[in-house]
Parts: sequence; structure tokens; C-alpha cells
Amino acid sequence: MTLMRYNRSNDDLMSKRFSDIMDEFFNEAVSTRRNNFTPSIDISETDDKFLISAELPGMKKEDINIDLENGRLTISGERSFKKEEEGKKFHRVETRYGSFNRSFQLPDNVDEESIEASYEDGLLNISVEKDEDKVKKQIEIS
Repeated sequence: MTLMRYNRSNDDLMSKRFSDIMDEFFNEAVSTRRNNFTPSIDISETDDKFLISAELPGMKKEDINIDLENGRLTISGERSFKKEEEGKKFHRVETRYGSFNRSFQLPDNVDEESIEASYEDGLLNISVEKDEDKVKKQIEIS
């Protein structure tokens, strides 16, 4: 005999128990969250370059794209959920999966040809050198 969970219709809110309402709310929130992966990003600056670090745990570097268009740096990719073991049942999955796209407008004083990226242990590091020739200058009025 197979056991099935009984689901009441959503029409009669007054007859639902509080725990049923909370279960529906959190189940929907968790399923929505599971398909929404947004990597954490740190951006810092030194005297001669900008540094961008993105946390992308469990991803391969082949699954990550870095694009530059009109001064906008875009990091994108997809982290997919893989069931590698047959017969394994998941009771809780809190890790986030899905596609992501993060974009940042670079300042005018960067050397776009100097952008370098490395990926190791789930951390993507991008460095962008500053171009001293592009630094804004004060113009005297004559």
C-alpha cells in the first residue's frame, strides 16, 4: 500500500490548521529559493588595480562565462543539481542551484586589455588594472 499526503484545497483558508499554512508557505519559499542561485561577490581596489572575487562552489571553470561589453563586466553560468547516486533520497536540500548573471560597470580608468581571471577551489578571481592615461584630469579655463 502506498501512502499519499492529503492536500486540502486552497479555497477554505479558515478550516486549515496553522501548521498546514506554514508548511505550504515554507515549501513554496524553499522550492523558489532552490532555483535561484546568486553567487556572493567581493570587489576591492588597490593603487593599481580592481579585484573582483566570486564564490562559485562546486562549479567547474568550463561552466563559468566572463564577458566584457561597453565597459560592463558580466559573470554568468549555471550551477546544476546532479543526482549521482541511484536509490538515494534527499530529505533536505538547502544548497542553491540554477543559472546566474552578475554585471558590473567598470570605471573609465581601467585597461580593458589587462583583465585576467583565475578559478581555484570554488573562488573566481578577476583583476583589472587601472590605466593612468585614462585618469580624469582637471582642465584649466583660460
